[in-house]
Amino acid sequence: VFAGVRQAQWLTKTKLVEGLPQTVQGVMDHPALGLPELEERAKHVVSHARLWDTAEVAPRRERYCPVLFENLIHISRLMSGKFPSLSKRMLARNCRIAATWERESTLLQVRGLSGILMNSMSPIPPVASEEEIVATKEHVLETFYPIAPTIDLQEVNVYKELNDTGFRDGYPYSHPHTLFFLESANVRTDRFRPEQLRAKMLMFAFGTALAKARALHGNDPKVLEQPVVVQSIGTDGQLFQFMVFQLNTTDLVSNDGVKNLVWIDSDQNLYERAQCVPEVKKRVVTKPAGISGFQPDTFKKFLALYLHGTV
Repeated sequence: VFAGVRQAQWLTKTKLVEGLPQTVQGVMDHPALGLPELEERAKHVVSHARLWDTAEVAPRRERYCPVLFENLIHISRLMSGKFPSLSKRMLARNCRIAATWERESTLLQVRGLSGILMNSMSPIPPVASEEEIVATKEHVLETFYPIAPTIDLQEVNVYKELNDTGFRDGYPYSHPHTLFFLESANVRTDRFRPEQLRAKMLMFAFGTALAKARALHGNDPKVLEQPVVVQSIGTDGQLFQFMVFQLNTTDLVSNDGVKNLVWIDSDQNLYERAQCVPEVKKRVVTKPAGISGFQPDTFKKFLALYLHGTV
């Protein structure tokens, strides 16, 4: 993606807000997230993924990244004792979505595997107020003139304009909640850079929200009375990207009127370093094996997004 998130903003008619929305901050401040044993458990799962999960001297990223994700999800699920509605969630893997829309004179589509999708029986309530949504009318979208914003997109012949959430009618967990993207390739050049990953997260959160909005409200372009909120979390097993996307409008052709909104909290380390083998100099251990620089706030953000819409 030639301009990353900036390009994705234009393609999806979206205004960017730095940091997480107030509703998520409110969840982070909940007393249940401040328990010392919860932080200890999180440190333990990092150590498990990075140090103890395999007999290899140092586990490879393609192994420890998914293991860390599964462990974090497990801790999050344990919160259902305090918040019973968390049991009304389902993780779907290898989930395919399709969404088609028009921007200016170009027909665009997001299509393909969208990462791991957590669905819920009930939607996440809108995170922006009506006043904030109306205020987006004043926001001017950045253009890339003289470069076309679609310059590096793949051109294909579209025979059918598909909008598909990937789930059959009547599926009880029908509301998209959070998309998870694991950039677990061992070779750095095979992984998306953080900026590319954030752009991918935005495009798929938008596509998922648009497909859901069309399923609920039909294909006519309109400002939604009930905006659709879809979250996204991306990680390479150490660095985390957090995103909350709110689809306010399906009227996407022109740059005028109400815009969609995205909140992004970028490049949050869960820990600074994993020392798999102790470093020894002249028979003295200079760096013991272990995890250093654990960041409890990054774990809290992961948990807050999981709990969002419940707490």
